[in-house]
Amino acid sequence: MTKINLFILLTLLLSSCKNSPSYETVTTPTGEWQLIWDDEFDYTGLPDSAKWSYDTEGNSWGWGNNEAQFYTANDTANAYVKEGLLTITARIDSMGGKRYTSARLITKEKGDWLYGRFEIRAKLPTGLGTWPAIWMLSTDWEYGGWPASGEIDIMENVGYDPDTIVGSAHTQSYNHVQGTQKNAKIFVPTSYNDFHVYALEWEENEYRVYVDKNLYFTFKNEGTGFAEWPFDKRFHLLLNLAIGGNWGGQKGIDDSLFPHRFQIDYVRISYVDT
Repeated sequence: MTKINLFILLTLLLSSCKNSPSYETVTTPTGEWQLIWDDEFDYTGLPDSAKWSYDTEGNSWGWGNNEAQFYTANDTANAYVKEGLLTITARIDSMGGKRYTSARLITKEKGDWLYGRFEIRAKLPTGLGTWPAIWMLSTDWEYGGWPASGEIDIMENVGYDPDTIVGSAHTQSYNHVQGTQKNAKIFVPTSYNDFHVYALEWEENEYRVYVDKNLYFTFKNEGTGFAEWPFDKRFHLLLNLAIGGNWGGQKGIDDSLFPHRFQIDYVRISYVDT
């Protein structure tokens, strides 16, 4: 082999090693998880259209929560990737009869999973009226409309209670409309100053919600049917920054604090490595 060919081969090998992710396998106290889908946001521009779509369907009716924002699509003012971060920005920018604009990104039909580990590293906005969320919905709605087909909330936070992170389950039997919702809270006073890892480990018999490595909510399969456990169908991921609404707007919206930015460093989905 000539020196030139050897140099080319070594260069290719080093490049391969550099680009090979060190997080292909994640080891946690619950086992080893093998990476199957990710977005590291290592590009510039709109979110990768092969992985993300924009959900705008509920703009006309407030998404069921009387939210104050209008979700845009393909608008760099509301969702943009730069310097390794996806930034979802809420602005005062009247559109569609709403005073504010923002973005709601979904992986539906581009990333849909039954069970797995879902890991999202993010820094939250704060201020009266903000309501960022990392969550999952049924892709096929096989058990019927909300809440029958289920909702998994990996992270919710409202600006008037900025130090509190909430993880929840919504099902036909357990939901806030009936006052039966199952959830838990964890105190994270740096959620809006620093990045934290918000994670879900979803298996056949239970799912577990974490902040960093701290387990704070477990929801179990009672074995009594879909009304209590609709989480045996494929779900997709949602990232959004809502403004106002029944929960986020309970203490008003402070216009002096806009724009608000919800920053996501990465999204990684893994399956149990068997």
